[in-house]
Amino acid sequence: MTVKNRAALCLILIAAPFVSARATTLDATGVSLLRSTDPTLIGTGVKVAQPEAPYYAATAWEVTPSIVGQPVSLFSYISQDGTSSAFPNALGTDSDHADAVGGYFYGTSLGVAPGVAHVDNYDANYFYEPFITLGTAIQAKIVNQSFNFGASPPQTTLDSDYDDYAAQKNTLFVSGAGNSGPPNAPATAYNGIGVGAFGGDSSVGPTLDNSRSKPDITAPAGATSFSTPQVAGAGAILVQAGLRGDAGTGTTNAANDIRTIKALLLNGAVKPSNWTHTATAPLDPRFGAGILNVFNSYKQLAAGKFAFVESSSIGLDAAHPPGNSTSNLSTLIGWDFNSISSSVMAETVNHYYFNVPAGLTVNATLVWNRQTLKTNINNLDLFLYRVATTNLIAASTSTVDNVEHLFATGLAPGRYDLQVFKKGGMGKVSNGESYAMAFHFFTLPLQVTRSGNQAILEWPILPSGFSLQAAPDLNPPMAWTVVTNTVVVTNNQNRVTIPMAAAAQFFRLSAP
Repeated sequence: MTVKNRAALCLILIAAPFVSARATTLDATGVSLLRSTDPTLIGTGVKVAQPEAPYYAATAWEVTPSIVGQPVSLFSYISQDGTSSAFPNALGTDSDHADAVGGYFYGTSLGVAPGVAHVDNYDANYFYEPFITLGTAIQAKIVNQSFNFGASPPQTTLDSDYDDYAAQKNTLFVSGAGNSGPPNAPATAYNGIGVGAFGGDSSVGPTLDNSRSKPDITAPAGATSFSTPQVAGAGAILVQAGLRGDAGTGTTNAANDIRTIKALLLNGAVKPSNWTHTATAPLDPRFGAGILNVFNSYKQLAAGKFAFVESSSIGLDAAHPPGNSTSNLSTLIGWDFNSISSSVMAETVNHYYFNVPAGLTVNATLVWNRQTLKTNINNLDLFLYRVATTNLIAASTSTVDNVEHLFATGLAPGRYDLQVFKKGGMGKVSNGESYAMAFHFFTLPLQVTRSGNQAILEWPILPSGFSLQAAPDLNPPMAWTVVTNTVVVTNNQNRVTIPMAAAAQFFRLSAP
């Protein structure tokens, strides 16, 4: 890349003063819980990349291996002046920002994925050209970008370049949305993941170009430079799990498609108590799908791939109530990678049927790509119907997003039809479209264990605002009282210890 071209780029770091993270960061994102379940899920075998904008000085973009607790052999350093496997080297110098980002990404102390196979550390001035614009292949599956571009090149150009590369090479770009104002490129790319900072300085959606829902997800950090590598690390863990067959026999390619990884990451996210969205804006403008929880995402991946039960074709703009099949999926948690088609005169619905107990909550996320060299996207929607009444329970029908997301609580018992819908007519980009869809029908768990003469009650810290209540019996009218015992937070769980009484005691979580 020439000096002239370099000057045309405006790269902006999206860092705040770095404060050392505590182990609670790994707790809050489900990493500690996942490792307690399977300590081998650390990104093993996955190649990643970390382009870094120069920090303090024009040469300061490199990660110091010893600071992140990794050997020099894990890294390749790449700039317009060449490639080096040594550190220090003549290509650049250490960057505090790069060290902090790497620490959250793959560092041995605080990293989400400390077992990655290799890290390609790029000078970001060189990364956009020739790799993204010219399609020169990179080796990484997951790319962390804790920087954004200024006004040059324009957002729409950057989005198109990144989307084309991602669609062609099946590479997942995880990018910081910025620390103020609207989300910035490359976090605005359709086919990547834009990350906000939960509890810190963060950009707020929608996008400036056409009011799309960005960021896609958040993680706890003071700035998006440091929330982004947590999501990238979680992506590496899911790729590792997919490659080694955790999602089931014959699912490796589908599980490691970037659309599947994105759908699982978003669908596993936990909603803050003030999370909100609308049918036409599928994600919260502050939090996206919520706060990263890789334990939830992994559970959905490992539950397996489940195809739709039936497919139906309807006329343009016709009603699409539940179909005729009486079969149900055998699970309430899992994912699918599939395809759907429509035509100029017809639209299509893929039906996923579930038999749901009372009181459950549903998360469902649909993801597809903006196709190579296309300026627009196919229009896919997500619907949830109750079969017995044909009532529409929830819908996500954005015309500008390539993500649709459902979140509905307190479902009545019965059969439900989760529909993936493809719009037909003249405006479609193509007849066929591949998509990934993740789903989970669940209840907020209240776990009770015994320790001597004490009962220990635990439930997740997020969503927040739930109160623990007790009652002496379940005879109506029930008299529930708030439990005032001290709540201690451990490993992303609220914990209350209560002395066991001689009489029966009943407990519940009351929604905010």
